[in-house]
Amino acid sequence: MLKITDLKVSYGMIEAIKGISFEVGDGEIVTLIGANGAGKTTTMHAISGLLKPAGGGIMLGDTELTKIPSHRIVSMGLAQVPEGRRVFALQTVEENLTLGAYTRKDKAGIAGSMEKVFELFPRLKERRKQMAGTLSGGEQQMLAMGRALMAEPSILLLDEPSMGLSPLLVSEIFHIIVEINKNGTTILLVEQNAKRALAIADRAYVLETGLITLSGTGEELANDERVKKAYLGG
Repeated sequence: MLKITDLKVSYGMIEAIKGISFEVGDGEIVTLIGANGAGKTTTMHAISGLLKPAGGGIMLGDTELTKIPSHRIVSMGLAQVPEGRRVFALQTVEENLTLGAYTRKDKAGIAGSMEKVFELFPRLKERRKQMAGTLSGGEQQMLAMGRALMAEPSILLLDEPSMGLSPLLVSEIFHIIVEINKNGTTILLVEQNAKRALAIADRAYVLETGLITLSGTGEELANDERVKKAYLGG
C-alpha cells in the first residue's frame, strides 16, 4: 500500500532523514519507534506532503506522492493525526468533524461517517456541541482521530497519539487504534510508548538519528535486547 524508498529530508544544511526505506502493507499496523529527534515526525510530514523530500520516493499504491500537494493526498486516501492533536479550539466537536470531510461532497455519506465516529468515540457524541478547546486532552485526541477518519482514509498516520495522556486513557486509545484497523483502515503509527506500540504492531522499525537501524515484527522487536535496553526500560 505505502512504500518509502531511500527517503531523504533536510532542514537547510541539516539532513534529518538520511535515506530510509520501509513499507506498510494493506491492512497492517506498522509502527516507527525512536527517541525524540530521531526523525519520526519528519518522516510522517514527508509522507503526508507537509514537507518536501530532498530525495527518494513515496508510493501510495501506484501513485508517487512527492510532487502532489498535501490537500490532494488526503483525497487519495491518506490522512494524518498530528502530534499535539491540533483541534480547532473555537469550533465545536461537530464542526471539527465536518471539517475533516472537507474533500467530500456526499452529504449522506458524511453524515454516515459521523455516526461511525460517534460509535467509536461515544464521548464525542455526548459533547458534539461543545467547543473543542474545552475538551480534556484525551477527548481532544479522540476528536483528532475522529476528524481524520471523516476523510474515509484507506491509511491513517498517527503521530504520538498517547502523548500526555493518563495510563487509563492510553489503554483506551490503543484499543481504539486496533478497532480502527479491524474496521479496514491501515495504520502507520509513530509512538514513544514503544511497549504499547510494539504490542499492537504487525511490523515495526526503529529510527535513530534519521536512519532505520532495526526492523522486524512487533513481537520480534519487543523481545530484542537492544530495543529492551533502549526503549522498554529492560
